[in-house]
Amino acid sequence: QVQLVESGGGLVQPGGSLRLSCAASGIIFSINTMGWYRQAPGKQRDLVAHITSGRATNYANSVKGRFTISRDDGKNTVYLEMNSLKPEDTAVYYCNRANGPFVQWGQGTQVTVSP
Repeated sequence: QVQLVESGGGLVQPGGSLRLSCAASGIIFSINTMGWYRQAPGKQRDLVAHITSGRATNYANSVKGRFTISRDDGKNTVYLEMNSLKPEDTAVYYCNRANGPFVQWGQGTQVTVSP
């Protein structure tokens, strides 16, 4: 059974930092593209960043230069380092894995950026 478990969300002030983690089980982690998505209230779920098995990365324009995605295949974990956080980064952040037609999502972790 595939499981993706996110952690690291919370409340942070504007300009602050958070590091999200997503631990995967039930898959051959190293061959998957791993991604982070986010969904704000009343909005669609959008890609934040993804990292391929070859460690190629792609970022949404809104987070370029502030967020960094990385992966540790030995720990079956993908990370999202978020710096210079803004109120508009407030959302539920979801981990995602994709390997061809096989796609799974985590349960999400709330990130709130507020004074």
